[in-house]
Amino acid sequence: MNQYLLIFCAYLIGSIPIGVILAKIKGKDPRKVGSGNIGATNVMRAAGKTLGIITLLGDILKGVIPTLLAVHAGLPVILIGVVGFATFIGHLYPVFLKFKGGKGVATALGVYLVLSPLAILASILLFILVLLKWRFVSAGSIAGTALVPLTLYMLKAPGEYVCLSLVVGILILVKHKDNIKRLMAGTESRMGAAKGK
Repeated sequence: MNQYLLIFCAYLIGSIPIGVILAKIKGKDPRKVGSGNIGATNVMRAAGKTLGIITLLGDILKGVIPTLLAVHAGLPVILIGVVGFATFIGHLYPVFLKFKGGKGVATALGVYLVLSPLAILASILLFILVLLKWRFVSAGSIAGTALVPLTLYMLKAPGEYVCLSLVVGILILVKHKDNIKRLMAGTESRMGAAKGK
């Protein structure tokens, strides 16, 4: 497959609004519920736990599939990173939703699962610990995201992947700016609450 076509397809795959599509099965729209986010947490609030979990898995697969194709195509490391980034950007700024997408954590997770499973395992463990301790999905997502560049560096991953994780991390933090404000103000909803992330 042509590398530029793969990058374009990666963006389109990332743009697929899985949460919105699934929620419509129950006549719901996550963009009009809770925080208005199209990710798994808000889909769970809008359409139930099952569809929320399926959304999570779907958003992860959006990151896995294009990145895995790039690896198996034997593309250079830098182009593999570009493909993964294109998928991530597709989720954040989807063409199918007028460029108003999600926060990118699950899709980034899918990309990292291909690039460095060990690095993402550490981040998942930190996410779980934060969630169990404080029950803030947003705080767990931010903590897990922040750990990725450091873990990749310690595992001696290619510099291109470390740089990718830094850029992805910054974008995820920007997307979580409202959550960060609520966390600092003490008004962020905990897991299981009616409103929040």
